[in-house]
Amino acid sequence: MNTRTSNRTVRFKLPFSLKGVDRVLAPGDYRVLTDEALIDGLSFPAYRRVSTMIFLPVEFYQASSVELVTIDPLDLQAAQERDAAHASGSAPLLNI
Repeated sequence: MNTRTSNRTVRFKLPFSLKGVDRVLAPGDYRVLTDEALIDGLSFPAYRRVSTMIFLPVEFYQASSVELVTIDPLDLQAAQERDAAHASGSAPLLNI
């Protein structure tokens, strides 16, 4: 199976949470990886998302320690939208 991985950085200005992560995450830059697999049998190259992962700092080890957590990309997008709305002051802060 042919796969490709894309790498991007997302920035949060306020603390945020994600499903599957048992703590509130600090504001800052987070590296996100997305793996996609080539769909066989088509006359053109097309890919489907296999997984989306985020690098998180580990709380109880060295500062350079990280953990790689699989997340739902729609949950990440919702967290980014909440962050943008709250940081700009256009939405009231909600408990998440």
